[in-house]
Amino acid sequence: MIAYLDGRLAQKDPTFVIIDVGGVGYELRISLNTYGQLPEGERCRLYTHQHIKEDAHTLYGFATPAEKSAFLHLISISGVGPNTGLMILSSLTVQEVQQAIVREDVRTIQQVKGIGAKTAQRIILELRDKFRKGLGPDAVSVTFGAAHNTSREEALSALVTLGFAKNIAEKTLDAIIKREGANLTVEEMIKFALKSS
Repeated sequence: MIAYLDGRLAQKDPTFVIIDVGGVGYELRISLNTYGQLPEGERCRLYTHQHIKEDAHTLYGFATPAEKSAFLHLISISGVGPNTGLMILSSLTVQEVQQAIVREDVRTIQQVKGIGAKTAQRIILELRDKFRKGLGPDAVSVTFGAAHNTSREEALSALVTLGFAKNIAEKTLDAIIKREGANLTVEEMIKFALKSS
């Protein structure tokens, strides 16, 4: 499984990019949100998901881990394939998707081309509890910002590996961030969490 690609942006198009990594060009399908965040012709990193079908192996690229996570949540739903997932993330930001799901806003999701009322309702029904519990792609970035979310997720993963219950680790990290600020490194978050347990 390829987690991310880091290389020179050889070609940039609203629907795909080609990243040159060590002389090999990887073509990745992208959302408009990712397209808007990519520098022209410079080095970049895209978080990836490889979708395998009988007739194709397709790489999808995302500017942030949060967008990749949202995509994976969306395509886990029956009737939402990778192209529909990209369409949703091209029409709405990760935060807008999450807020629409948590608020059970069928109309916002239904505004995406190709999404009918039943599919929008299914997305909300299957994802609202995950997103409300903070397991969504960008659960805390609405409050603390996207850069913090990556550090928090890494710290959370480390704490769970160390034996913390996930829900307790999440509450502890959120309390630390509120108290100490959102600019903590992963290491600092983990140290504070270990001291507070």
